[in-house]
Amino acid sequence: MWRSKFVRVAGSLFQRNVCSPHWRYSSFYQPRHGPVTHYPFGPYFHEKLLRVTVPLNIYRTVKKDAKSIIDSDSPLTITDIKQYLHSKHIRFNDGYCCLHSPSFFLPQAPEGSGKERYELFIDKTTGHFFCKETLVEGRWEDFQDCIQVMRNEGTTSISPNVLIGFPASLEEQEEHNLEMKEVQRIWNSSVPFSELMDEEVQLVKTMFQISKITNATLKKFGVRVFKPTKSLVFPWFCVRHSRLRGIKLISASTKDGLQVIYTEATVPKVSSYHNLFGLTLIGWKDSEVVLTGHEVDSMAVTQATGLPSLALPRGASCLPPILLPYLEQFKKVTLWLGGDMRSWETSKLFSRKLGLKRCHLIRPGEHQPCAIDALTQGKNLAKILKASIPAAHKSIVSFKQLREDVYDELANVEQVAGIQWSRFPELNKLLKGHRKGELTVFTGPTGSGKTTFISESSLDLCMQGVNTLWGSFEINNVRLAKIMLTQFAQQRLEDNLDEYDMWADKFENLPLYFMTFHGQQNIKTVVATMQHAVYMYDISHVVIDNLQFMMGQESVSIDKFAVQDHIIGIFRKFATNSCCHVTLIIHPRKEEDDKELQTASIFGTAKASQEADNILILQEKKMVTCPGRRSLQVAKNRFDGDVGVFPLEFNKVALTFSAPTKLKPKVRRVKAETNDEPKELKPIKPAKTKTPKNEKQLKTKDDGERSEI
Repeated sequence: MWRSKFVRVAGSLFQRNVCSPHWRYSSFYQPRHGPVTHYPFGPYFHEKLLRVTVPLNIYRTVKKDAKSIIDSDSPLTITDIKQYLHSKHIRFNDGYCCLHSPSFFLPQAPEGSGKERYELFIDKTTGHFFCKETLVEGRWEDFQDCIQVMRNEGTTSISPNVLIGFPASLEEQEEHNLEMKEVQRIWNSSVPFSELMDEEVQLVKTMFQISKITNATLKKFGVRVFKPTKSLVFPWFCVRHSRLRGIKLISASTKDGLQVIYTEATVPKVSSYHNLFGLTLIGWKDSEVVLTGHEVDSMAVTQATGLPSLALPRGASCLPPILLPYLEQFKKVTLWLGGDMRSWETSKLFSRKLGLKRCHLIRPGEHQPCAIDALTQGKNLAKILKASIPAAHKSIVSFKQLREDVYDELANVEQVAGIQWSRFPELNKLLKGHRKGELTVFTGPTGSGKTTFISESSLDLCMQGVNTLWGSFEINNVRLAKIMLTQFAQQRLEDNLDEYDMWADKFENLPLYFMTFHGQQNIKTVVATMQHAVYMYDISHVVIDNLQFMMGQESVSIDKFAVQDHIIGIFRKFATNSCCHVTLIIHPRKEEDDKELQTASIFGTAKASQEADNILILQEKKMVTCPGRRSLQVAKNRFDGDVGVFPLEFNKVALTFSAPTKLKPKVRRVKAETNDEPKELKPIKPAKTKTPKNEKQLKTKDDGERSEI
């Protein structure tokens, strides 16, 4: 076939030791270390050390990043992969996440000789393959092309160099060389702990809260100190050649002269570079591993228990599928990603990707914090690991099994409530936060700014590390990205083009992805793409704008209401099974201009309002031009029942709805009705008497509406 002929001259298989030609120093992912409320290092450290910055070079790349757009091709199934391997008489073993096969990039050993090495791993979900010996990886189509070439030539192996990749541009080659020189420069300029004076060692350990980590452990993992910024340097080495492939720096800075804030940077950039910290210390006989979200936690586990431990490159935010082959050898994987509820939820998601039967989870709590905190507090880490619970559960559970989960929900109210919006504090008062596994239905009049509001709301969460996937069927991705970039910069970039590169570099570092759909699409294709994104990029928030664009692919004779109910049911099931929040925009019915929208105004049957966990309505008074024209109503809140409304003011320059810091809109809370349809809201009347400072006076209205005065 034509691909097998074309692959010899232009096929692209990416070598594992080739890094992305683009990186950033700053990171929107929050490190494990929280702010220190005191400053223990003295005025010298504050004045002399923290003001030095790393002279990292930043370059602009104009090329299109393929990873920012989700491929919409139909997904591959494990049945398709196995049938193809059987048809080509290719031997394979069924692993936890991958199929193991002898690598055709190596000389083939005779079958049954006992020297066969199953070094080629094929991802069961995507078909992506990776050879651990030659570090060659590629797509499923590339795998098929290689097999076809060998069949045509009658050979049993193929050279990894036979496939010629597309030549990089001079700009890309120069940037790649410069960033690798930057890696070597920082690494060569960094100093091992053994070469530091005792006072310097103690200062650095105190600054990064690793006083209990011994120098021997730091030397074992190859950790160094970069003196210009007093940063910890964590290396990533190639398993095959033990060659340096990248570094992560954790630096400290002060806020208001009192708090110490920790930030991390990766060279090359973390979004396109994958490895595991501590991978070179793993032996081929090791069958158990502890997977952590941070490097200091891995060092704490290994030092205290002697067990092999690995740290994810992006913390608890993402588990790239390309790392799964490195974890195939372990029969038991213990996930200890942190000591908060967010890490606990992420552990349960990652266990599905790794295989429930072999995964064990560390439940966070007062007596089981993250590994470095447990070591600092003198706790028995081996005992904590022994108390881990299996990830796989039966279909029926008792309250005894749920008892600890219920306690965690009661003891961690703020964390259970979800991620807080920083731009919409009024929304936090009503919804309490953004939670995984929920379905939010958002509606509003045509032209009222639904897309603009949701884009800012999702951008707010994305800036806090919520991996977000946008499906914009109404406007193209370029226009949507322009809106979100303007909201991100909070200024009119058309008038400040000299600042475009700076804001674009920061915006590109967000965990934000776009589906390439535009116009009417089939629901099966959309959901398949969403499932692919959740697996590949650990998406936790999907925005669909809007529902009506998935209803035009069906036959005209089919009832549109039945089609809409079917689509809503699919999204409801996806949100629950994938533990992913889905925000679904639905147009309302046509109402009179002088009437406010209600839950019953959502187009279609009542299924949308019944299945949704949250219902948001963007109210607009079309006959009003003064401030107060728009408001956001929370008409349903399944989490705790609080509903209400607060005003929105649109900033045309920044394209934002978030209120300026000086303005603090008041929130009107109303009681939720049993039929999920709030009554018509009445304006709040000002209080006639002054309220004492230490006493709240509640005024209850006859119609059940309550306002706080």
